[in-house]
Amino acid sequence: MTSKAEFLARIRTEMAKTPGLFTAAPAERPAQPRQRLDILRRELSERWPQMLERFRSEFERVAGVFHRVPTAAEVPAALERICRERAVRRVVTWPAEKLGVAIAPALGAAGIAVESMPHASVPDTERDRLRGTIAAADLGVTGADLAVAETGTLVLVSAAGRPRSTSLLPPCHVAIFDRAALVESLEQVGLALEAWHDGPAPPERGAVINFITGPSRTADIELTLTRGVHGPKEIHAIFVDGGLARHD
Repeated sequence: MTSKAEFLARIRTEMAKTPGLFTAAPAERPAQPRQRLDILRRELSERWPQMLERFRSEFERVAGVFHRVPTAAEVPAALERICRERAVRRVVTWPAEKLGVAIAPALGAAGIAVESMPHASVPDTERDRLRGTIAAADLGVTGADLAVAETGTLVLVSAAGRPRSTSLLPPCHVAIFDRAALVESLEQVGLALEAWHDGPAPPERGAVINFITGPSRTADIELTLTRGVHGPKEIHAIFVDGGLARHD
């Protein structure tokens, strides 16, 4: 039987065979992160097409399904096609003000049941009902606060009207975003996180920031890769060229 010391020694031996690619060190926390993020966004606005193409490539590499529409007016039709192809009957969504586009009227007219999340905190009994509704839904629709080009990652911040369960419980997740969400790297995500936490937090902000890179995967059981055990087994991203409505 292998002892703990022997097991750890074998790991150290194997790790020593390949030198690290770089020396790891904590990054310095940026001063005035909000101002620096504003400057960064102005710089990124000049090269968003290249960022979007890299995001698409990396997103599809991790088994995401990428869609692109010219304007927000085309988003409901794109969602309806996704629903029809997957026989979706029940959809849960962030409210229109959080998405930047209204989707419920068009999907409802197509015979798809849509429930939007409430804007404010609700009593425990209503929270339990909503959690059950989300768990029973076929598809969850959210926005995205950031879309990271180098990894194909979507970053979602929880808040009132933006429960994390919308992106975690339904078997299919669709995120809608525009060029304002695009960043190039995880380093730039770090700057955004510093800016978001610079000063007092908005009262409606939740406690969770989700990083979503492709569908849920696990290989814990006999090293067999399985999707959808710890989250959605399918994830889509809809990019809107013409931009989404902003509600500050």
